[in-house]
Amino acid sequence: MSAMNSTAATVTEYLESLPEERALVVRQVRDVLRASLPEGFVETMDWGMICYEVPLEISGDTYNRKPLLYAALAAQRRYYSLYLMSIYQDQMALERLRAAYAESGKRLNMGASCIRFTRVSDLELDSIREIVSGTSLQEFIASSRRAHRSK
Repeated sequence: MSAMNSTAATVTEYLESLPEERALVVRQVRDVLRASLPEGFVETMDWGMICYEVPLEISGDTYNRKPLLYAALAAQRRYYSLYLMSIYQDQMALERLRAAYAESGKRLNMGASCIRFTRVSDLELDSIREIVSGTSLQEFIASSRRAHRSK
């Protein structure tokens, strides 16, 4: 994950550190994520990004001793990054995302779990809402444990 090396301690500090037009894009996507997020995930700053995580008090010990990352959002130098860990762990969710992009005619610029975009209109927001809202906290914890056991 190669965020712009933000040292912001809070989401507010992070947003205030961005130029206004970039902060606006991040705020718009953040609003979608926050409205779609299942109960129990918390918003934090980590890895230089806005993160949505499972608190360690809920997940217990993890492979890297950090909270389980569910989703993250960052302004990079030339684009934005939206990380959706559930599509990394759920092949059906990934296929639904790809199908939604194909149906919409939008170009999906994606790594393993990272969607890169330059404008909010590049995103297939209905599909992203569905994916973010589609995995409960407990389902994500179980999926993460299975994924790390299989490595």
